[in-house]
Amino acid sequence: MPNDTFSVRATALAGQPKEARNAVSEFDEILALARESGMLITLDGQIGREKYQSIAGSLHAFKRFAEALCNNFGQRAAV
Repeated sequence: MPNDTFSVRATALAGQPKEARNAVSEFDEILALARESGMLITLDGQIGREKYQSIAGSLHAFKRFAEALCNNFGQRAAV
């Protein structure tokens, strides 16, 4: 993610409760896992703060994503 996008998100999240910031951060981590697995994430539209996104990819990319997600949750549970 480019630094300018990160700084805009960090600024937007600064005024939100900690729980909301954590939820957005976790969601961003899941999207990053999907991208790293080879899935395509497109922004279909945005109304206010609500984003509408589509995620597409091959079955192999989906499998890589599922494995990465399971590994990510496994690491968190161990901590």
